[in-house]
Amino acid sequence: MHTLNLGILAHVDAGKTSLTERLLHTAGVIDEIGSVDDGSTRTDSLALERQRGITIKSAVVSFAVEDTTVNLIDTPGHPDFIAEVERVLNVLDGAVLVVSAVEGVQAQTRVLMRTLRRLRIPTLVFVNKVDRGGARDGAVLRAVAGKLTPAVLAMGRVEQPGTPGARCVPYTGADTAHTDRLAELLADHDDTLLAAYVEDAAPLPYHRLRAELAAQTGRALVHPVYFGSAITGAGIDALVDGVRELLPASRGDAAGPVSGTVFKVERGPGGERTAYVRMFSGTVRLRDRLPFGRDDRRAEAKVTGIDLFDQGSAVRGTEVGAGRIARLQGLDGIRIGDPVGVPDATVRGRWFAPPTLESVVVPVPPAGRGELHAALARLAEQDPLIGLRQDDVRKEVSVSLYGEVQKEVVQATLADEFGIGVTFRETTTICLERPNGTGAAHEIIDEGDNPFLATVGLRVDPAPAGSGNSYRLEVELGSMPSSLMRAVEETVRETLEQGIHGWRVTDCAVTMTHSGYWPRQSHSHATFDKSMSSTAGDFRNLTPLVLMDALRRAGTTVHEPIHRFRLELPAELLGPVLPVLARLRAVPGTPAPHGDVCVLEGEIPAAGVHELQQLLPSLTRGEGVLESGFARHRPVVGPPPSRPRTDRDPLHRKEYLLRTTRGVAAGSDPR
Repeated sequence: MHTLNLGILAHVDAGKTSLTERLLHTAGVIDEIGSVDDGSTRTDSLALERQRGITIKSAVVSFAVEDTTVNLIDTPGHPDFIAEVERVLNVLDGAVLVVSAVEGVQAQTRVLMRTLRRLRIPTLVFVNKVDRGGARDGAVLRAVAGKLTPAVLAMGRVEQPGTPGARCVPYTGADTAHTDRLAELLADHDDTLLAAYVEDAAPLPYHRLRAELAAQTGRALVHPVYFGSAITGAGIDALVDGVRELLPASRGDAAGPVSGTVFKVERGPGGERTAYVRMFSGTVRLRDRLPFGRDDRRAEAKVTGIDLFDQGSAVRGTEVGAGRIARLQGLDGIRIGDPVGVPDATVRGRWFAPPTLESVVVPVPPAGRGELHAALARLAEQDPLIGLRQDDVRKEVSVSLYGEVQKEVVQATLADEFGIGVTFRETTTICLERPNGTGAAHEIIDEGDNPFLATVGLRVDPAPAGSGNSYRLEVELGSMPSSLMRAVEETVRETLEQGIHGWRVTDCAVTMTHSGYWPRQSHSHATFDKSMSSTAGDFRNLTPLVLMDALRRAGTTVHEPIHRFRLELPAELLGPVLPVLARLRAVPGTPAPHGDVCVLEGEIPAAGVHELQQLLPSLTRGEGVLESGFARHRPVVGPPPSRPRTDRDPLHRKEYLLRTTRGVAAGSDPR
């Protein structure tokens, strides 16, 4: 048996989960098709998913198609849960992108297809809902070619579209027009085929064209398009045949070194972690000691349970080999994104923008702050992009979010799973800081007002945009014990989470220019004398002070997140929209008329996207369509917004530390 790890992706409400149900029914896994509206689908198992009728968490279900075992992964369609989709992309062999025959190509559809093409994930397009009133099979096919990918080919035609009796008829080798289109499309990517197509008087054999179609689909060069209805079952058999024939099966050596990646983490009733792992190589067996995690937190634990996916259910197994997906128990501390065994170099990185919004979570009643932080930490394990930030001065916790729907889901999850009621403060935008120039500072041990037994010198230099932060040495590696060197580097990275204005500092190169310490001192009888010996704590306390001094001398500029937008609206309504865009600090380009419709593209601060979405229906009589996505960070014009600081902020801490340390040293009250 071959294995195919298949993702189902779509814009919200395109029928992705309904298609999953239909595929399971067609394969004989379920006897009755579940309904999204009734909350009875197999993959939307969370109570909140059933209540809202949307997919929030990815789910895995398995079925067999002849000699192929398909591990089907249903993913969220709402853009607020794009991080869940991103994690799934790392484990896919192929994908089916679902497009509605009524709504056509939508904003999220374009984002997903752009990413699938960039990652070269073999993808079939399924145009769903051909039985619905308003279905436009020909117009949608043209939109797919124009907005998603030009290398598309319809694999069949629709009869009676827009009616309950809509039928999908697959093309065959007897359809001359189809074979001609197929040969022309494939010849664009294969010179040998092109020569045969041009020079041979006889048509190319259909079996050769189908073999080449499978090869080029497997290399993500072409994207076959199928039509159908997940509700009526029209076109589903042809889609299943396409999945089996055109998408490549998993590869990997089951006898090779163990290598896999974690794309989902759940907790059981007792708090134990269960890791969803895609295996790329090797075999993991029950009771194996399995290394996992990244270099900075590498660990090893015994595998106490293995669940495999088979015919719609998870079943207990004793081993999982290359190409398969399984749930592993016993790996305490494992996180989403962790490699297991040997890290696989082909695992793709991040492709979607991080969250650009932040909101303070307020427990109701206020007494439950400790329980709230623990619950949010549990949620962050399942979604690492829910970044937590604790303000110990104001006793507040902030979370990073993609949008308002995600905020509602977090609120409902805290209530349902943890019994914690919360409200949210107004959503704010997450900015970042970049250094303006070079700045340096140093503190010498036992000199001036340095209260710590440590010498630290640091220089800050700007780095190219998008390069992130780096750390390097201009001192001898052996000038201090490795534990002290490590304390400085770790503290530098922690300190850069809050810059001069309170935002995370990025695109910054930090160089250690000075180092020094006092070796361990002991009195008679080997009694350790801390007052005469440097410790890692000295370096962890001094490093933030030096780094912030260097940052102040370099200066930083606050940058706000900017989205690229595309707005389609009736041409006569452009006038009322332009003042709103100006108020939201958008920078539109030149309007492009297309008959009665006007297309406007430009940039807008992320802070204004949600308001524009809310105002658009009334401004355009419900006819405006907005697409937006993160584009870049732009320097803030005017006074930079400051992020509320915590008591850990080095700018607030230096005077306190100096006074406290000197007071203790002098035997006085440090208060």
